[in-house]
Amino acid sequence: MTAVVRALGADDVDALQALLETVPEYAERITGYPPGPSDGLSALISVPDGFDPLGKHGLGLWEDGLLVAFADVLVGYPAPTVAYIGLLVVRGGSQGRGYGRAVHDAVVALVRTVDRAPVDRLRLGIVATNADVAEPFWRALGYEPTGETKPYRYDHLESTVSLWERPLWERSR
Repeated sequence: MTAVVRALGADDVDALQALLETVPEYAERITGYPPGPSDGLSALISVPDGFDPLGKHGLGLWEDGLLVAFADVLVGYPAPTVAYIGLLVVRGGSQGRGYGRAVHDAVVALVRTVDRAPVDRLRLGIVATNADVAEPFWRALGYEPTGETKPYRYDHLESTVSLWERPLWERSR
């Protein structure tokens, strides 16, 4: 794979939107709807209330000029020593080719070098309606459930989200 990872910016909104539209089943599992027309922009700029946007990083994995994977990470959320992966998505039809692992490796490298409080663990949430697809991927990367669950609601879709973590310095399996 001859792919390049780089931070995404405002000029990449259309490419990210196009990527998200290749996996409508993902959006339907977590929102109950197909991808919306502003999901790409939202993925690049949305942060939790009170979170410093300077801690948000969107990384894209490009191959032959095509965005094939994207990861959104919040460094220092929900605590200074945590990096939260809010989204990791691979272009539809491209799963199983190592793109997800490659963009995850880029997230790990980024988090290890960010000039902020030292991060010691990675955290993410898996929505129950997406668990069958997501859990095997995250488990293969060394994540384990923390036992914490929270209610999850998006419009009419009601579910739960399970929190998963792994130490930052653990090697991916």
